[in-house]
Amino acid sequence: MATVELTTENFDKVTGGDGIVLVDFWASWCGPCLRFAPVYDRASEKHEDIVFGKVDTEAQVELAARYDIRSIPTLMALRDGVIVFAQPGALPESAVESLISQVRELDMDDVRKQLAEHAAHEH
Repeated sequence: MATVELTTENFDKVTGGDGIVLVDFWASWCGPCLRFAPVYDRASEKHEDIVFGKVDTEAQVELAARYDIRSIPTLMALRDGVIVFAQPGALPESAVESLISQVRELDMDDVRKQLAEHAAHEH
């Protein structure tokens, strides 16, 4: 599966469903982003059950602001509509594979429980 261009119009629809979605926040002027792109593309070919999205932070300023993206590339992982990972920096292929394995192994009931507890403590 190739990567999917994400925009403010389709972002919530693509990332809000069940399953795993990775999002690469990038820009054409960013050297590390361009070096990370082939790593990301190769991973997308290997894991056809995962949606690999890309957000061009120049074109999608609103999305970058919504997720407080300050450094690119930033890789975000969502599972069942929940952000479970977000970290700036171009990851090597082995780290991308490791992240995918970890996201696959998450117990989402446990994740949602922790989120609910965290939200309760904030108020």
